[in-house]
Amino acid sequence: MKQTKTLILKIVIFIMAIFALGFAFILLPDLAKTAAGQNPEYAYLKNPVLIGLWTSLIPFNLALFHAYKLLKYINQNHAFSHSSVSSLRFIRNCAVAIIGIFVIGMIFLMTQHALHPGIGLIGLAISGSSLVIALFAGVLKELLLNALEIKAENDLTV
Repeated sequence: MKQTKTLILKIVIFIMAIFALGFAFILLPDLAKTAAGQNPEYAYLKNPVLIGLWTSLIPFNLALFHAYKLLKYINQNHAFSHSSVSSLRFIRNCAVAIIGIFVIGMIFLMTQHALHPGIGLIGLAISGSSLVIALFAGVLKELLLNALEIKAENDLTV
C-alpha cells in the first residue's frame, strides 16, 4: 500500500516538473512576446522578467528532485535518517530561494513602475505558498531530528 502511495506521489512530482519546464520554455516566451507587442512601453522588461522566471525554476526543480529522493527514502524504510533531514533542509532552502527571487522581481518591477496589481497578487501568492512550504519543511526537519535523537538514545539504552 505504501509503495502505491509513494508511486503516485512520484508520478505527480514528475508531471509537475514536466509542466513547469514546458510552460516556462514553450508557452512563456510566446506570452512574453505577445505582451511586449501589446504594451510596447514595457517591451524592455520582457527579457529580465523571463530570466527571473526561468531562474525561479532552478530551486523549484531542485526541490522537486529532493521531494522525489525523500519518497525514495520512505520506500526503502529510511524515512528516519539524516538523508531525509538533509532533503527537507534542501527543500526549505529552495522555498526560501523562490521567495527571494520573487520578492526581488516584484521590487524590480515596482521600481520600473510596471508592477500591475494582478502580477503583484500572483507574485504574493507564489511567495506565500513558498513560505508555507518552507515553514512546513522546517517543522518536519526539526521533528525528524528529534525522532532521530530519541531513536539514538533508545539504541544506546538497549
